[in-house]
Amino acid sequence: MENISIYFYFLTGSLVLILGFIIGWFVSKKIAKSHMKHTQKLAETIIAEAQREAETRKKASILEAKDEWYQAKLKFEKDTAETRGELRSVERRIEEKEENINRKVNYLEKREQELIENRKVLENKLDNLNLKKEEITKVLHLQNEKLEKIAGLSSEEAKKLLIANLEGEAKLQAARKIKEIKDEAERNATKAAREIITLAIERCAADHVVESTVSVVDLPNDEMKGRIIGREGRNIRAFETATGIDVIIDDTPEAVILSGFDPIRREVARIALSKLVKDGRIHPGRIEELVEKTKKELMEEIREIGEQTYLELNMHGLHPEMVKLLGRLKYRTSYGQNVLQHSKEVAFVASLLASELGLDPVIAKRAGLLHDIGKAVDHEIEGPHAEIGADLAKRYGEAEIVINAIASHHEDVEATSLMAHVISAADSISGARPGARRETLENYIRRLEKLERIADGFDGVEKSYAIQAGREIRILVSYKKIDDAQSIQLASDISRRIEDEMEYPGQIKVVVIRETRSIDFAK
Repeated sequence: MENISIYFYFLTGSLVLILGFIIGWFVSKKIAKSHMKHTQKLAETIIAEAQREAETRKKASILEAKDEWYQAKLKFEKDTAETRGELRSVERRIEEKEENINRKVNYLEKREQELIENRKVLENKLDNLNLKKEEITKVLHLQNEKLEKIAGLSSEEAKKLLIANLEGEAKLQAARKIKEIKDEAERNATKAAREIITLAIERCAADHVVESTVSVVDLPNDEMKGRIIGREGRNIRAFETATGIDVIIDDTPEAVILSGFDPIRREVARIALSKLVKDGRIHPGRIEELVEKTKKELMEEIREIGEQTYLELNMHGLHPEMVKLLGRLKYRTSYGQNVLQHSKEVAFVASLLASELGLDPVIAKRAGLLHDIGKAVDHEIEGPHAEIGADLAKRYGEAEIVINAIASHHEDVEATSLMAHVISAADSISGARPGARRETLENYIRRLEKLERIADGFDGVEKSYAIQAGREIRILVSYKKIDDAQSIQLASDISRRIEDEMEYPGQIKVVVIRETRSIDFAK
């Protein structure tokens, strides 16, 4: 009985366990199914939202594309309208030009017809003149025969006798004139030379001070001037000590003036001060640091400029120190003319002249480029720049012909070769050409007016015109007062008057124009 009870309990527990397992399985299955349905519903919701968002973006993209298309269409229509307007304007101009051309063609045809008629009239008059000329020739022949009978000499003998008398008289007058000119030249040579040298020195000094010793640095405002001066002037003193350049701070608005004769130092000062103003940190330590850095940068730039210059002229074998000196010439001016550009121009001109004369153009180009090399250091070494340049060329191994060309291009020493004369001529051409050297508009106009005033002061001159930037003056004279022989003398007199009363580079061409006009009318 006790065994039956244990069996019953065991069977009951097993059934309960099996029943619990079955119930748990069904419950978990139901929960999983419910969870799956929820997940599926959530996925469907996300997909629907994604589809709605995609549809929204699609509509926005379509609207944006339509807007871009509409804007492009408006722009195209605007450009098309402008193009059509321009085409219509061009068509109108073409039509106007066609009308002008037609009018000109009609005018030319009319003028051609008038010329043909005038030519016929002139031919008739020429025939009449030929007939009269023949009649005059016959009359002169009869008169000559009568004169020969009266004088007892033939016409040839009379001509020879007259020519011999005139030749002797002309030689005597020429000898007297030559002696007078020579005596006058000897009397005035010293005085004229002194005047020319004095005027040259005055012009050189004026141009030098104005154009070669001053640089201007722009400031953002006038308050910067106080920062440049510094407390009790310590900044400006430190800057002048570091650069060797005078800083002038006056009433000039938003600007500081740098003054000094050394162009390299002045350029260093200009660049350094511009950097200080831009940086804003202005104190003695920063000034010394920035000036030293600027010097190194400028020296490197000078070397690159020199290398670029002699490579541009296809030269080789130039000493590195000469290359640096060439670069320094970029910051040197003479009469407002940049010395480096002037030297390159002289090199090209000298090369062309040497080629025409059968000389070596390579040597001519080298001597032309180096002829003013002394100007790179003439603020540091005493003496004429030609002498300084010759010494530098000799020190750095240049050929003797180049050294002599440099030394003699201003006739300080005697030229020993034709090449030296070529360099001197090229130097004069470069310095005297129109526009090479700067002059103020006032001086330029004054020179043209004086040139015309000198010409108008001669008797028989109707009108004069100074042209070619004052390099030529054309003078119209009255044919009634001045004949052909007198026009030659007038040109000479005006040239001498210009030489006596004016100072100018190069030469001025004097052209005297005399013409006779015959006017008649065909009715």
